[in-house]
Amino acid sequence: MNAPTPDPRWHWPTVDYPLCGATTDRERCGLPRHFISSWLVNAVSFALSRWRTTSIDGLLDVMSGVSQALPDRIACGSLLALCGDLRINTFAPQMLDVPGGEIEVGLSPANLDEVLSCYAGLGLHREWIMKECPRHQLAIKPFRIARYPVTNAEFREFLAATLYAEIPTSWILQQFPIERANHPVYTISATAANAYANWLSQCTGRTFRLPAEAEWEWAAAGPDGREFPWGNEFDAFLANTAESGLFNTSPVGAFSGGESYFGASDMGGNIEEYVLDEYAPYPQGEFVSDHLTQIHGRYRIARGGSFARFRDLARTRRRHGHNPHSMVYAMGFRLAEEIR
Repeated sequence: MNAPTPDPRWHWPTVDYPLCGATTDRERCGLPRHFISSWLVNAVSFALSRWRTTSIDGLLDVMSGVSQALPDRIACGSLLALCGDLRINTFAPQMLDVPGGEIEVGLSPANLDEVLSCYAGLGLHREWIMKECPRHQLAIKPFRIARYPVTNAEFREFLAATLYAEIPTSWILQQFPIERANHPVYTISATAANAYANWLSQCTGRTFRLPAEAEWEWAAAGPDGREFPWGNEFDAFLANTAESGLFNTSPVGAFSGGESYFGASDMGGNIEEYVLDEYAPYPQGEFVSDHLTQIHGRYRIARGGSFARFRDLARTRRRHGHNPHSMVYAMGFRLAEEIR
């Protein structure tokens, strides 16, 4: 049996309706009304059969390197979910040092039309991108950012220890998805994310929290202000967005090469990430009353793309939030840590 070969169009879905007029989650993902088989899903299935007898150390070697193909990395990560992923340690998460200083975040108003033109056809509204304006300077202190978003396995430990009442709705019948133990947890509230960070701080004596919005963008874009965490050109092989055709979460760190300037994985895709801040206009920026303001009034900002949305959300400057009118809004989080 030969391995599936990628269709050159596989990461640019062709749909029979405009995304700007999408009304269902399936339409918002760019999927047609009939069943289609994704090249990537087929390739992962094929790779699973090749790697299933590999030792845990061998699987970890695949995940820690950069030479293996994406389907192999997803397959090995999936096997690690079942037999134990030693990269994941609830009480000692992998943290990366991020320097402080005077930084720049946001988008210059002069570039607003360019962004809208670049992502034409994805249903963007002008006011959504206006929230990124203007580009401005601010000072931040050094901090640490988690290499990976918080996983289902880590969140399970929190729930078991605290009996916290909010169970992710992505857990079918509220049962822990062991086959996705090392996937990011999602479909939780910002309140639950804060509760997790507070619990972990109490357990470890360290100071964990969600990153501030400016910290998140700085950790993703770095000093050269990258459009995406890895660079300025989108690549569906580097982030788990709708373009990948996976349409599900993936093991953390599987999209090798998509790491941010400071080395963090999955900041461009997989799940959207809450930050500490509620929406407010940037200094000298205009307050934008869009659908999120109309739904929530005040709402928590989220950053980064997801498996259920297109590449525009993977931009490092994009400011968005939870839309409760969509069933597949993959809201999760990653930790930051204060440096004492």
